[in-house]
Amino acid sequence: MRDFHFPGRSPVLATRAMAATSQPLATLTAIDILRSGGNAIDAAVAACAVLCVVEPESTGIGGDCFCLYAPADKDRVIALNGSGRAPAAASLEALRERGVTALEESSPHVVTVPGAVDAWARLVADHGRKGLDELLQPAIRFAEQGFPVHARVAYDWEREGAKLLRDEATARRFRPGGWLPAEGDLFVQPELAQTLRTIAAKGRDGFYAGEVAEDIVAHLRAKGGLHTLDDFAAQHCDYVEPVSTEYRGYRVHECPPNGVGIVALLMLNILEGFEPAAGGAMSVERWHRLIEATRLAFRDRNAFVADPLQADVPVEMLLSKDYAAALRAKIRPDRAMPELPPPGWPPHEDTVYLCVVDEDGNAVSFINSLFKGFGSGIMAPRSGVLLQNRGLGFTLEPGHPNCIAPGKRPMHTIIPGMLTRDGAAVMPFGVMGGHYQPVGHASMLTNMLDYGLDVQAAIDLPRLFAWDGAVEVERGIPAEVAEGLARLGHRPKPGDRAHGGGQGIWIDRRRGVLIGGSDSRKDGCALGY
Repeated sequence: MRDFHFPGRSPVLATRAMAATSQPLATLTAIDILRSGGNAIDAAVAACAVLCVVEPESTGIGGDCFCLYAPADKDRVIALNGSGRAPAAASLEALRERGVTALEESSPHVVTVPGAVDAWARLVADHGRKGLDELLQPAIRFAEQGFPVHARVAYDWEREGAKLLRDEATARRFRPGGWLPAEGDLFVQPELAQTLRTIAAKGRDGFYAGEVAEDIVAHLRAKGGLHTLDDFAAQHCDYVEPVSTEYRGYRVHECPPNGVGIVALLMLNILEGFEPAAGGAMSVERWHRLIEATRLAFRDRNAFVADPLQADVPVEMLLSKDYAAALRAKIRPDRAMPELPPPGWPPHEDTVYLCVVDEDGNAVSFINSLFKGFGSGIMAPRSGVLLQNRGLGFTLEPGHPNCIAPGKRPMHTIIPGMLTRDGAAVMPFGVMGGHYQPVGHASMLTNMLDYGLDVQAAIDLPRLFAWDGAVEVERGIPAEVAEGLARLGHRPKPGDRAHGGGQGIWIDRRRGVLIGGSDSRKDGCALGY
């Protein structure tokens, strides 16, 4: 139980159903859908659509999504990969002919075909009870009538203000007259509202064909992009087999590559060989182990994780307990390892994560993203679709597993998680924050399973992230801990921003109670009934 002398949140408790998202409007939308007869998939899609309106710096219908779904009546976890692909013409040679020597965050060449809407339609058709026509109505209302900008959204909006001026259509909608919305200001997106109406009426074809697709492709091609209407028509999500590992008697499930959930599993396999640190979750010993596991796992991420349809990804090796043990043996208790080669992608991006458990016990772990803040910053002018920049997960290095290629999916940072025991869902969970996400999964789970924290306390605990030769620490990490890490040879430094945000719903089957947590680093909440 938390100390009530200090500020904080208690976990949210309910008995029938629960949702947790990064925006109150989205959480309430999910609850409304559940109470009107929808199931967890319906609620997740409706809430995500609202997030695509009210948290536009983090997510949008021009982005991608991944989903883990644990049906109550089946001893399995279903995974859906809703990430998009590079255009068919996006070869390394084609980019070189155009003088492209680097992939830049606002370039049309880092815009992959958005996968989210196709994935939503597939999930609802296969597992939902309601149709997109009904589920998109709350998002349409907020886009058309406006929504009050929440504190974290306003903060991110100001940070990305200059980027929003690079594209005329984006500036006209997201910085009209140079204005930056402040907390509490109402913001409308009429073009997006009309596009959502089109999708509600026509389903996936309302996005991937017709006027919306034509608007997106024309705008990208005007900027030098290689996209075609055929690329949009060909986009499809895929059901994939989850990857998983055992940890402390539970099974942790993740989506397989091209996502980096396998990196979280590798970290957990490394950490499993240690007894919980005697000094507890905030001890130097605990953080030292996590940092070293991060460095080793991210080294392998950069070497191996890619689109398995176009690269040889050694999944079996990365999940091997023996391989993890070999890596664990490199971790010394008294000093940091020699510096490893730094990874090659920028560190901080934006995403939304949500989870839902319905009255039947179906559990959904759902994540949707534009990647960096406001994605590429490119907005199709008539449709109001802000486009992602997931292509930053590619490289231009010939022979690299993530070298850009026609129809290829880039390495993806967004990862939903699902915890099960004896085949039954125990907790849908996720932690946002770009490249931090595997560390967030490992941190959250070890906070709970090693150190006994409840889901809210596990999310709230201060965070750090070993990145690019340093360790970025949140302000909540005590000075004596940072000093202790420095004595071991680490390089702690203040983080630019708090690391990510997270949600989780613990399913206490013995007591018949749902226990939800939502990250104070974001604006959201958990609600149940």
